[in-house]
Amino acid sequence: METRCLLCTCLPGLCIFGELLGEAFKFQCLLAALFVLLPKNIFLIQEWVRNLPFPAPEATPLEADLENNQLLSTFSDRIPHCQSEHFVLPPAPLSALEKMAGFPSFPPAGFLPILLLLQVSTWCSPVSGFSVKGPAQPIMVLLGADASLPCQLSPEQSAAHMQIRWYRAQLSSTVLVYQNGQEQGGEQMLEYRGRTQLVGDSIGKGAVALLIQHIRASDDGQYRCHFKDGHISQEAIVELRVIGLGSAPHVYMMGPEDRGIRVLCSSGGWFPKPRVQWSDMLGVKLPSLSESQTQDGDGLFHVEASLVVTDSSLDNVTCSIQNPFSGQEKVSAIFLPEPFFPRTSQWKTALAGTLPLLVLLLIGISYTGWREHKAKEREVKKKQEESHETEKMKREKEAALRVKMNLKAELERRKALYNKDWKKALLYPDWRKEQFQPALVTLNHENFHQNNSDPEREENVREETRVLLCNKQGDCNLIKLGQKEFTSGRHYWEVDIEDTDEWTLGIYEKPTERSELLNHLQNRKFSVLEKKGHEYRALTCSSQKIFLEEPLLIENCPRKIVIFLDYEDQDISFYNMTDRTHIFSFTQAKFSGSLYPYFKLKSMELSPCTILSDLEE
Repeated sequence: METRCLLCTCLPGLCIFGELLGEAFKFQCLLAALFVLLPKNIFLIQEWVRNLPFPAPEATPLEADLENNQLLSTFSDRIPHCQSEHFVLPPAPLSALEKMAGFPSFPPAGFLPILLLLQVSTWCSPVSGFSVKGPAQPIMVLLGADASLPCQLSPEQSAAHMQIRWYRAQLSSTVLVYQNGQEQGGEQMLEYRGRTQLVGDSIGKGAVALLIQHIRASDDGQYRCHFKDGHISQEAIVELRVIGLGSAPHVYMMGPEDRGIRVLCSSGGWFPKPRVQWSDMLGVKLPSLSESQTQDGDGLFHVEASLVVTDSSLDNVTCSIQNPFSGQEKVSAIFLPEPFFPRTSQWKTALAGTLPLLVLLLIGISYTGWREHKAKEREVKKKQEESHETEKMKREKEAALRVKMNLKAELERRKALYNKDWKKALLYPDWRKEQFQPALVTLNHENFHQNNSDPEREENVREETRVLLCNKQGDCNLIKLGQKEFTSGRHYWEVDIEDTDEWTLGIYEKPTERSELLNHLQNRKFSVLEKKGHEYRALTCSSQKIFLEEPLLIENCPRKIVIFLDYEDQDISFYNMTDRTHIFSFTQAKFSGSLYPYFKLKSMELSPCTILSDLEE
């Protein structure tokens, strides 16, 4: 039963014959099935079947023929499903069956069903092949245009699942590959990358086209459209002819030659190799004396053809260049004056005398035109350079202005931030001056003359807020206040100390009554900045006691120092105006009396006598 079911599934015709012939015929049906399913072994199976011991026929040849006819008729009625668009059931070859029934090597009644099975399996097999059709005529496309090369499957069927390959002479010279529903660029030749596309709007009906953009001369030739479905493949050849129409012929006279005039015709940009034809004004063809054709790097042809015209009656000659594929041509003509034809020696003499003059005239005109052209070029170049330089200066000026504005805006922003909290910011002494009043300090001339007798030094004294000092040392206070003592407010003054090795700079408190100086000397405090050699220190002291002493590390030796005094906040700050840096601030000072500026070219000596002498001065 399993064998019968398998055979019925693969070959429905076997089931019908099994019902007609009975169980005794199963073995022959099995052989027939093998014969159909294994076509590659058809000859081996046929020889095997020839040697099988078939049962002898019980009917006569005539009865066997009648039985075969009835069996074939019954079999045709039992398999109507084979008559469809995929299966073709031809009429039974009765004459062939009659011959085979009488053949001595095959039993007629026993082997006929096997032949019918083989024939039915052939009738009922589907048509699985296809072919590819291309256009019968070559496709002509102008140089630089786009070309579409179509091909069609026959019979009409979908090609979406197939591999479609366009190539030139060999499979390796791939133009385009379509597989798995998209174009594959791995095998494509470099000259076609970016220029090809598969037009598959009707791929469901087996119609596709290869679109090649910007046609070149190298694209000319045969293309093969190859379809592959599994192990089945077919292809068609499509011919593409590229048409390049060159420039109009340039026809000009070369000069006299062989009792005539030599005329040259030239043109370029043609493809394929064009045909050149000379003719007169009546259309009579004239043979070319010489013809040369060269091909440039793009594959386009440049042609030159010459002709010697000896008949002076011809007014003009025409040069026509024709494309052999499209038949399109371009024509140019030249007029040939009769005097140009050589006749007598006088003409030759006149021509020989005229030509040099014409050549000289042409050279003169050309030279004059060339000089004017060069002069114009120089003038244009000069104007361009001037314009470029002006534009460059304008851009540089605008850039500098933008930088200046940005710096100004940044400076204003920083200054605004500084003014919000200037007391804590120990930077920008120039901005800090805006918060203080300048103190009117002057040079103490008496003490200054005692220590410096140079008359030129006196002329360098500046009043108001700045004091210029000599390099020599003295023992007394060299500056005095040109106004009342400091008892309130904010004040500042500057002192030029130049490169002095030893000095003391700051403030001191002075009693209100001079008579009380000795009694209250111990209550007076000095808040000063001191330099001795290369060492600096901040010092708060009285005549006999030091309240604060702090060594200072100053990298850049100050040549000018500004002192800021804030009486209300009881703050004294020193700034190095050489590099605009903060030196030191006395923030713990407590002022109770009048304050005076103090400066001398010596370090502090903590003895009552020395301080007293300084104050008396």
